[in-house]
Amino acid sequence: MDSTIKVEQVSKSFGKKTVLNNVNLTIEKGQLFGLIGPSGAGKTTLVKMIVGMEKADTGAIHVLNEKMPNLALLQEIGYMAQADALYGELTGEENLKFFASLFGLTKEAQKQRLTYVANLVNLTDDLKKRVAAYSGGMKRRLSLAIALIQDPKILILDEPTVGIDPELKLSIWKEFLRLKNEEQKTIIVTTHVMDEAVKCDYVAMVRDGRILTSGTPTELKTLYKTDDFDEVFLKAGVKHS
Repeated sequence: MDSTIKVEQVSKSFGKKTVLNNVNLTIEKGQLFGLIGPSGAGKTTLVKMIVGMEKADTGAIHVLNEKMPNLALLQEIGYMAQADALYGELTGEENLKFFASLFGLTKEAQKQRLTYVANLVNLTDDLKKRVAAYSGGMKRRLSLAIALIQDPKILILDEPTVGIDPELKLSIWKEFLRLKNEEQKTIIVTTHVMDEAVKCDYVAMVRDGRILTSGTPTELKTLYKTDDFDEVFLKAGVKHS
């Protein structure tokens, strides 16, 4: 298979704190890949490095066979950060148009993508409102819409469904699966919610900057002899401590 993302022996420290410790990952094209772990485990730092926003101290990251960081590749990557980077003074629609313009979409493509993403995250009726008036959940949904605006090959989503109501969460996950299956998009999702982890094709469990274990949800359940994914995580942690 064609590996879309390769993380090789990557370590990263901030001051004296080691945030990532010799991490290796291979993510295949069209895979829905889950990075699972508690807050502070190193997931966000890892995804920022894959996007090219942070540099590794040692090791290398390749995305679509290019070494990161690489500005030209941002066209192919949709990134949703944990903190919403939105313009509060602008409306939802103006935010979407602004980000679409950064990717050089034609007016027609812009219009099509805007309609699609707004509909997906259930914001069509709120596009004319200023983002400053949005609730936390609406801001998350707008951030997800922005990550999808340029129709990227790779989606990197840091805790994408935090603060989103259960019904919409289900429809968003349904769309992730459709994007993966029908459009062969590669999707990385970080989460600490185990029922989301189970929906991924492949999962890497991260704690204290290390990958405790990785595999398909079925493989991990078999390996740790349990049907409960929370327990997989606990058992993996015990094995490594």
